[in-house]
Amino acid sequence: MPPNQAPEGGLDLDVLASDALDRLDKGVIGLDSDGTVVVFSEGASALSGLSRESVLGRNYFRDVMPGTNVPSFRGRFLAGSRRGALDESFDYVFGRLPQPLRARVHMRYGTAAETGPVTWLTIDPIESLGAGLPREAVMAAIGRRARAEPVDASHCEREPIHIPGSIQPNAVMIAADAETLRILAYSANVDEIVDPTAPSLAGRPLGDVLPRDFVETVRARLAAGTLADGQSVRRRLTLPGRGAPYYAVAHAHAGRVIVELELEPESADDFPTASQVDTELAVGRLREADTLVEAARIAALEIRALTGFEAVLVYRFDVDWNGEAVAEDKVPGWSRSLLGLRFPASDIPAQARALYTRAKNRFVIDRDSVPVGLVAAPGAGNGPLDLTFAQHRTLSPIHLEYQRNLGVNGSMSISIMVEGRLWGLMIGHHRRPHYVTPETRSAATVLTDAFAMRVQEIESRRLWVERQAHLDVEGRLVRGLTRSDDFVAALTAGNVTLLDLFSATGAGIVAGERVTLIGRSPPADMVARIAGWLRDRLQAGETQYSSCNFTAEYLDAAPYREIASGLLAAFVDESRETLLVWFRPEVPSTVTWGGDPRKPVLAGSGPVALLPRRSFERWVEERTGFASAWAEWQVQLAGSLAEAVEGVVLRQRRKIDELTSLLAEKERLLEQKDLLTREIDHRVKNSLQIVSAFLQMQRRQISDAEARQAFADTSARVMSVARVHDSLYQAERVDEVDLGQTIENLCNDLAGLAGEGHAVDLSAEPGLMVPYRKAVALSLIATELVTNAFKYAANPAGGGRVEVSVAASGPGEVQLRVCDDGAGLPADWADAKARGKGSGLGMKLIRAMLDQINARLDVANNPGACFTITA
Repeated sequence: MPPNQAPEGGLDLDVLASDALDRLDKGVIGLDSDGTVVVFSEGASALSGLSRESVLGRNYFRDVMPGTNVPSFRGRFLAGSRRGALDESFDYVFGRLPQPLRARVHMRYGTAAETGPVTWLTIDPIESLGAGLPREAVMAAIGRRARAEPVDASHCEREPIHIPGSIQPNAVMIAADAETLRILAYSANVDEIVDPTAPSLAGRPLGDVLPRDFVETVRARLAAGTLADGQSVRRRLTLPGRGAPYYAVAHAHAGRVIVELELEPESADDFPTASQVDTELAVGRLREADTLVEAARIAALEIRALTGFEAVLVYRFDVDWNGEAVAEDKVPGWSRSLLGLRFPASDIPAQARALYTRAKNRFVIDRDSVPVGLVAAPGAGNGPLDLTFAQHRTLSPIHLEYQRNLGVNGSMSISIMVEGRLWGLMIGHHRRPHYVTPETRSAATVLTDAFAMRVQEIESRRLWVERQAHLDVEGRLVRGLTRSDDFVAALTAGNVTLLDLFSATGAGIVAGERVTLIGRSPPADMVARIAGWLRDRLQAGETQYSSCNFTAEYLDAAPYREIASGLLAAFVDESRETLLVWFRPEVPSTVTWGGDPRKPVLAGSGPVALLPRRSFERWVEERTGFASAWAEWQVQLAGSLAEAVEGVVLRQRRKIDELTSLLAEKERLLEQKDLLTREIDHRVKNSLQIVSAFLQMQRRQISDAEARQAFADTSARVMSVARVHDSLYQAERVDEVDLGQTIENLCNDLAGLAGEGHAVDLSAEPGLMVPYRKAVALSLIATELVTNAFKYAANPAGGGRVEVSVAASGPGEVQLRVCDDGAGLPADWADAKARGKGSGLGMKLIRAMLDQINARLDVANNPGACFTITA
């Protein structure tokens, strides 16, 4: 220890006994070479609120006043030890005293009368400081709180945390106009880097205060546009009149260039500092992790080793922005584990998440430190200085109180950004103030980025495997669609169905009034109602819906919670007539929260509307009505399948429209053909009737009996054909004839032609439809047989009766039977038939008609002649 140096103000502490030190109106503290307290005066006890007995023998920087374990305080102590000379005065604000205090601190070497060599710290109070209205109001509200009911947490989301108007006391800030680089604002502690007797900084060029080469670098980066949106210039600077190095960070935002300067440790050995090798080794271990859980565990362990925080946890957001501690690494003495606990979204409100998305890291040395206000230069305007990207921006009083309730003092938060989205946070906790060097902060940020990339790799690989499997299923479904005219059957009845997608246990299609379901699904009528509810719920242009808590949103479906708590739906067309649906069952579970999530904030009093919750004890929630959540890519894949189905549905609708149009045209042509056919039948019938009438007229004018009979037979034959055409004209169809009706009309005509004494007894099966060609042949055969019966089987009186029957005899066959009451056929009739000879023109005509329709003739005497034709 060097010889005593000149005592401050002529006061030589070395010669004063302990009782004399106690009578001084200032605090006097003596530290040994390690920083252990060996002298603690009554004045120091009064200023700190700590008794001498509780302090002696403890390390001042680590145990008594851990907020002083920073380069601006302990760094000076260590630098003096290395130089072997220390006699330095500086202003310091103590934030963790009975009340914050600004004091003049003097450090020098000396010798205590009772303990030997020491470093004397004398603390002269300058002024007592209020913690500022926000902090003071929070503390006052806590003391006076009389209620703890839930309140509107949205107030937290409206807190302007990006414009706090102050910074943490370990840094100095200067803000300049981005175009002119003239100073517009600065922190109230700017005297740490400039001579307090120098002219005011307001309006002065930035180059008057900071080294010219640094300012020119800032100017060049501004011109190149590479100093915005979180980009920065980082340099180690030596300022005029200041021997200690400063770490400077400059960035541009909202028309301002903001420069932050903090005193750096004079030696890398003064405060633990992460090396490049440490960072590279940690990144290498991260790359070896194969699972997300393992990667998170390694990241927490490595970052705690780098930064020295007592606890580091990996905090992951879910789709609703609730958080979960998925990994944790902590010192053995840290009793409160947060691993596995979930925290409501209100713990990190929306505007805080938005800030984390833009500004990647935030370190707080001392929760109880007194913020340093910003001073605006005249003419700088009334707008607040936007500190979105400022590294030393003070935190919200509500957030700081949240940390107090959690038992945390020093803290760290680094954003975990995966694919441009805030995936989670790397959080460091320390029960006491905790300083982290700039190099270590950068290393922790780099390692967190490496973890984020590893998360992306692991998640991308997992998602790729899942997506490929689903894309294969979707491809097979789409190929089936292209080969099918029924898209519903193609998606629900093949070897691959909708049920093979998205780990669903039920699925279905609503197509107009048709509902087709597979797997475990609600009833068809309920699914139809769900489709109607979705049509009303989704806005114009929205085609997809997903929920893992569907039955809570649509209460009518609550009875089907066990099988349909999860719903994924995609409309196929703009008209929303066709809908694809998938269902997932309820998965009852328990969720362990860090405190009651129903009480994210508490009602305050006085000027404070809200207070953060104070309890973080495990609070277990039994969750029902929830299914496994649908991944975003699953929702997108459902939409792409719906688009593919839309193409098939449109194709089928076009085909149906084309077929409908073609059918309508054919029906029109058939109607025209039917009309024309009926008109032809009508005209043919009329013409045949005229011919028959002429034959009858000619018959009456002929005296020869054989000729008269020939004319009568011919007239009957013509009439039989006319009767067939008459039946065709009256029938509904133009290709078939009611045979019974035709034969009945024909027999009536023949009986009339035969004259009195002749009659026909007819038995006809109604509605016996036969083709036109067969009807003509059978009519001609019936004419010949009835005419012959009247001619050859008449009784001696000249009359006779003929029985005619028409009936079906089998599939596609009819039977015509004509029997007379005469003496029967001659004995040699069969021989004549066998020789191929008939009894005249009539029998030849009958045989020709039989051959034409491939019919069979059976003849018997019973006792009269009986002819049976089967056709």
